[in-house]
Amino acid sequence: MVSTGTVETMSWPVLVFDIESIPDVAGLRLLRDDPAGATDQWVYSAWCDEREGAGKSNFMPLHLQRVLVISCVFRNAEGLRVHSFVDRDGASEGKVIQTFFNTLEKHVPQLVSWNGGGFDLPVLHYRGLRHGVVADKYWSMGEEGGADAREFKYNNYISRYHMRHLDLMDLLAMYQPKNNAPLDAMAKLCGFPGKLGMDGSQVYSAFLEGKTEDIRRYCETDVMNTYLVYCRFQKMRGGLTEAEYEQEIALAKDTLAGLVPAEPHWQEYLAAWG
Repeated sequence: MVSTGTVETMSWPVLVFDIESIPDVAGLRLLRDDPAGATDQWVYSAWCDEREGAGKSNFMPLHLQRVLVISCVFRNAEGLRVHSFVDRDGASEGKVIQTFFNTLEKHVPQLVSWNGGGFDLPVLHYRGLRHGVVADKYWSMGEEGGADAREFKYNNYISRYHMRHLDLMDLLAMYQPKNNAPLDAMAKLCGFPGKLGMDGSQVYSAFLEGKTEDIRRYCETDVMNTYLVYCRFQKMRGGLTEAEYEQEIALAKDTLAGLVPAEPHWQEYLAAWG
């Protein structure tokens, strides 16, 4: 659903995104020498036990993070949209990632994330490579020639200090990992609802219980938190006046209200917002 707004100061379009991933047990099996016929649970548990025995975290390496959901808040001159790309059949990861990058190719938005440079984008890079995804505009750094070569040379999605991809967490921390803050905390400190339903550590168990739609809803609330913090950041840096900021917040509330009752998690989110 799209709601319209008239804020002109910020540069549209903007695409805020967040991913949820689960362990790629099939890939893990391919890279290990486990007994033939071992179940997925056995393979995963054996890997976790080995990591624990070595005093290491059982957080799955990024190249073995299977993308389950990519949730987006898309804002352009026509309005605000919340949408998710979901691998519901267990075989559509490549399609989900390709569709996300196709959106970038079509709109060439400012991309906004919270820790996207540290997690979400590297995961999408590795998994996209695995599935043969094509994303030429995303990877452009102005070396290919063409009408927009200079523009992408000095402002592309890949370079850490460019704004075409804005990793809000990284920027606010002045690119110092020791300064990083969690999205949930910052959203709540700014007066927004923060995380609802679950957190990242619960995603895999929810997936095993068949709760893919719950994961999708959780991811959508997280990406909305990111968008709202981004609006607060734009007010801080002068991209929005106070009146424009209030208008943008009202637009977000109106958009979410329009998604109820079909999507009841937004009712819970709005109630938490107060």
